[in-house]
Amino acid sequence: MHYQILMWFLLGLSSVFSQSSFGLNHAYKKFDYQTVKSKKDSIEKPHSVTKAMLFSAVLPGAGQVYNHTAMLKGKRKAFWKVPLIYAGLGATTYFMIKNQQQSVGFKREYQNRQNGDLPSETYQQYDDLGLLTAYQNHLARRDRAILGLGLVYLLQVADAGIEAHFVRFDISEDLSLQVRPVMMSFQHVGIGLKLAFK
Repeated sequence: MHYQILMWFLLGLSSVFSQSSFGLNHAYKKFDYQTVKSKKDSIEKPHSVTKAMLFSAVLPGAGQVYNHTAMLKGKRKAFWKVPLIYAGLGATTYFMIKNQQQSVGFKREYQNRQNGDLPSETYQQYDDLGLLTAYQNHLARRDRAILGLGLVYLLQVADAGIEAHFVRFDISEDLSLQVRPVMMSFQHVGIGLKLAFK
């Protein structure tokens, strides 16, 4: 008896949930691949933080431009970040090369003097101790310029990654949290919080 009730119950469920009762056969005949494709295209892809950082690692400033293209029009910042990146990289590279060349000049002059040559016109005002001190100073400046170059490079990669996190971040005025004092029953003072979404 229980088996017959169970069988009739399952038979009834199968007819309720069959494809013909919901009209799915009709839906399969009218399936339009173009609408599915356009819906896939309209779905917004998430902005890749890794891609932004890789772009900046390969070509400084490219991650900022990648983030710039994905941002809304009001929040774009790449037009002033990329020149700053290249100014920092260029200045530190210039000081690195200049100090390297000057340290090589001071070293060569010191070695020439130790070999018995006369002082050159460029370095006449320096004695041997002055040449060594100037050589050490230019080496230290060169090393600081190398550290600065690495720091600017790493900061622009980090900036591209951090900015990529905030590409779709909503900073409109529709989002707010307000804290205000509140009078409760005209006897007690309290704090009221108001959180507003779009």
